[in-house]
Amino acid sequence: MRWVTIGGFVLCGVLIVALVVQSRRRPDRIAPLGSLLDRVMADRAARVTILLFWWWIGWHFLVTPPTA
Repeated sequence: MRWVTIGGFVLCGVLIVALVVQSRRRPDRIAPLGSLLDRVMADRAARVTILLFWWWIGWHFLVTPPTA
């Protein structure tokens, strides 16, 4: 089950990279990553949510020992 979860996160990362590449090729259709982050980070609630999300990811992958 752990590998399914890790595979899901890797898939999300690959899709994010694909979106970044597409946004550079067609900026009229997809907002570039910098513009998107500027808009999202303007809201304090979004910054706190992103911080908690990254803490949760780190806690589950770096601190919690894998179970057999």
